[in-house]
Amino acid sequence: LQLELNAATSEGGLAERRKSQGGGGLLGKARQSDEQLRETAIKEVTAARKARVAKFSGLKNRLLFHLSHRIDDQEKLMLRHQELSDVQEDQLSLAAIHYLRSHFQEATDIYKRLLLENRDDLALNVFVAMCYYKLDYYDVSLEILAVYLQAHPDSAVAVNLKACNHFRLYNGRAAEAELKALTDLGQDLNSNDLIKHNQVVFSQGQGALKVLPPLVDFIPEARLNLVIYYLRHQGVNDAFELIKDLEPSTPQEYILKGVVNASLGQELGSREHIKMAQQYFQLVGASASECDTIPGRQCMASCFFLLKQFEDVNIYLNSVKAYMYNDDDFNWNNGLSLASTGSFKDAEEALLLVQSEKHRAEPVYVSWLSRCYIANGNPKSAWELYLKMDTSNESFNLLQLIANDCYKMGHFLYAAKAFDVLGRLDPDPEYWEGKRGAVVGVFQLVVAGKAHSDELRDALAMIRNEQNPQVEYMVRVIRKWCNENNVKVN
Repeated sequence: LQLELNAATSEGGLAERRKSQGGGGLLGKARQSDEQLRETAIKEVTAARKARVAKFSGLKNRLLFHLSHRIDDQEKLMLRHQELSDVQEDQLSLAAIHYLRSHFQEATDIYKRLLLENRDDLALNVFVAMCYYKLDYYDVSLEILAVYLQAHPDSAVAVNLKACNHFRLYNGRAAEAELKALTDLGQDLNSNDLIKHNQVVFSQGQGALKVLPPLVDFIPEARLNLVIYYLRHQGVNDAFELIKDLEPSTPQEYILKGVVNASLGQELGSREHIKMAQQYFQLVGASASECDTIPGRQCMASCFFLLKQFEDVNIYLNSVKAYMYNDDDFNWNNGLSLASTGSFKDAEEALLLVQSEKHRAEPVYVSWLSRCYIANGNPKSAWELYLKMDTSNESFNLLQLIANDCYKMGHFLYAAKAFDVLGRLDPDPEYWEGKRGAVVGVFQLVVAGKAHSDELRDALAMIRNEQNPQVEYMVRVIRKWCNENNVKVN
């Protein structure tokens, strides 16, 4: 300041001011004396300095405000917040911090107010659209975004946001079609890290291992999407290593940490990881902001699922069922939970909605669907599921399930078939006892008029070659009844 004052009040500085005044008298003004010029110079330099300092102080406070957020210093963040004024720059800074802290409604309110006051500031439309996207109002986001795109159709940020909205509303192909507008304008999509990241998401993970790892420290969602990729490709350990040190701050991060811990806990049989997963799911599902959202209710369902409280699971899943009709993972979980509470008819319907061939080939899926078929009086379909399987431990376990469940439900012919195969695979006396009881069960059903004689013929064929002294007596008793009642079983 002193240097500026010295320069302004020097002979050279005063001479410049006299020159700028002109000859004097033309506009009725008297020519100022040197002392008056000096006083005027001091006042002007001091005022200009104060204006610059004030402007710099506002910028400095905004920078410190954002730095406090980045280093997570809550005390300094609140201190800098109190220093903000109502000028547009400060309000934009405040809205940005709200957005970064996932306070999307608060950010929306500020941006909308600024937009009302500054209609010509079209960029504010993009900020409002981003907030509505985060609030899941995708149609509203698109409507507001259109105002900016009309003036700037080549904006990579705006076109990318439009693509993200279409991804949420429709699918990945619709989103990729929107990005094509940038290609048509000659833009290189590979030069934009954010768009490269989103293209991986839109294409269901294509190129994830090449694109996402370099971005995990720059784009927050890149880490989360890489974790999702690992989970979908049996990389549970890789997913855990990537997310274990992440301190969750958003519902999505809590949910993903819950899913990873649940997956790892089930794979390792770790109660510690299962408990952590329960806690993460409960934190989201019970929070005031998420308890009535679809993800929030799914989180509570997941928490109760891990606790094996399936009646509660059914309540939460049923509340969002209308929105998840085509979701294979939802129908899988819904089917298993319903079956666990004995609602086998509804469980069968849910499991049959699963379309993924990978899901349908899972032994857990096949076993539960078989159990539903048997409980709903359709043991033939359960047996057909077994016939489609290759010989393995899984098929052996399914045979045991079919044998025991069919026996309990009175489907004795299919129980006998299952016990017959089990006996040939493993000469355990229990399998003969099961088959013997099942054959007798078929005989009882025929006697009671509840089964056709063809079933008795098939049952007798299964024991005819058994090397067991009980067989001859069983066959003799059955044939005697058949002869007496004119029933042909040959």
